[in-house]
Amino acid sequence: MKNNRIIISGGGTGGHIFPGIAIGSYLKKNNSLNQILFVGAFGNMEMKKVPKAGFTIKGLWISGLNRKKWWKNFFLPLKILVSFFQALLIWIEFRPNIMIGTGGYASLPILIVGSIFKTKIVIQEQNYLPGISNKILSRFATTISVAFENMERFFPQKKIILTGNPVRSSLIKSKLELAKNKKNSLLSKFSLNILVLGGSLGSEKLNEIISNNILFFKKNKIKVIWQCGKNYYERYKAFENKFVKIFPFLEQIDRFYNECDIVISRAGALTISELCIVGKPSILVPSPNVSENHQFHNAKYLVDRKAAIMIEEKKINIEFLMHLQKLLESKEIRRQLSKAIYKLARPNATKEIVLQINNILSNG
Repeated sequence: MKNNRIIISGGGTGGHIFPGIAIGSYLKKNNSLNQILFVGAFGNMEMKKVPKAGFTIKGLWISGLNRKKWWKNFFLPLKILVSFFQALLIWIEFRPNIMIGTGGYASLPILIVGSIFKTKIVIQEQNYLPGISNKILSRFATTISVAFENMERFFPQKKIILTGNPVRSSLIKSKLELAKNKKNSLLSKFSLNILVLGGSLGSEKLNEIISNNILFFKKNKIKVIWQCGKNYYERYKAFENKFVKIFPFLEQIDRFYNECDIVISRAGALTISELCIVGKPSILVPSPNVSENHQFHNAKYLVDRKAAIMIEEKKINIEFLMHLQKLLESKEIRRQLSKAIYKLARPNATKEIVLQINNILSNG
């Protein structure tokens, strides 16, 4: 086997980090001689998550454009300059055969430096509406892995490969295993179980609507597993009771996916891909505070295929209980949503992406 040197870069949120880790893990499993280096941004969650997964990571002094608080962009030009110099030093030291970008501003400096040295580049776009970084990097990429159809609106069609998003391998389970897990679940004594996911950073609005309905869950004997986010845990932990269990972050989320009947979630691309894999009926509340409003477009893609329910954040106080009660009362609606979203699953995404990477390395 050939000793390949591979850089994987992306970060800022779990939606960019975990696909990179999934790809890196499969590459290492596929060829133990592969040397893999992650590149992220100082202060971001990837600097902790990647080493936990067993990989080395180097950080750049870089941040994204703050569209709301413009004065926080004062040092951005300097950060961009410094990050490109840091990226250059990393490239010279590591000399990768191929580079993989999974989105986010952290990937921009290192992959542009790689393009200058004619390094092969693969980018993986998770969202229905691409981010700025991947739009820029697409002109340098050999291959562009996408999770949604009709992405030729943004990228050259000849470069696009529809693979889906990489997800944790532990989620790729048969329906029989899921049923077995549910039967042996500690939550099986409750009538219905709801999983609430506010994204890796937490969601103030989602937390607010769940906390406002604690009595509703208790009255109806509904078990709620609530990931509120590390930034909100101290504020909401007092709401925990027999029916509502609150966590800052769910490290081992697989069992909760398997045990729940309904998911209430933001509409990040990775979460949507995981929901497709586990086939769960979902209420999606897209965050309006993301670039290009991409979560809305992710959710709408599912809604157009009758695979999920979407509530816009500005309407959540009016529509939340109405939609939730419909799901709670109708097993048939839950079944239809589950069937429709499961049809969109792409469980072999990581394998297909790594196959493309290996083909590029073989022909390089």
